[in-house]
Amino acid sequence: MHRQWEIIDALNEREKDFYIFKGIESDILPDGSLDYDEEILKRFDFVIASIHSNFNLKRNEQHARILKAMESPYATILGHPTGRLLLSRDGYDIDMRDVIDAAAGTGTIIELNASPYRLDIDWRHLKYAKEKGALISINPDAHAAAGLAEIFYGVGIARKGWQEKKDILNTRTAPR
Repeated sequence: MHRQWEIIDALNEREKDFYIFKGIESDILPDGSLDYDEEILKRFDFVIASIHSNFNLKRNEQHARILKAMESPYATILGHPTGRLLLSRDGYDIDMRDVIDAAAGTGTIIELNASPYRLDIDWRHLKYAKEKGALISINPDAHAAAGLAEIFYGVGIARKGWQEKKDILNTRTAPR
């Protein structure tokens, strides 16, 4: 990470036509903490907090886990908020409206994961997120360059969920 930060800093110093943000996806542990310590997390421009294990916790435990993670000053975005994999794995047993309320309160951005295998957050929750003022980020969940094109699916879901340009993080300028 330190070498990556050095490279990003050098590129940002040299290039004036674009800016590279330093970001990372951090795992939300079962107790709601993030899997990197504060000294690492505070050096990133953004942190996507996501669950990658322990999918079958009891409803109240899973819910509390997510809410605690969103209270972290370093959790910028809640990644794939229900953890669903279409036709393969149901989402976590959580109250998504309450998660949206919490996101609006903490300022945590909610990811609309554009992977056609996820499409998570469900479009039916997007209108509620808009009403509550919770900002959405459309992310392709790309694990290779070809996956960047999947942002297209996320834009379609955002439109279906009544999202407008002002509701989407990705439409903003770098300083905003």
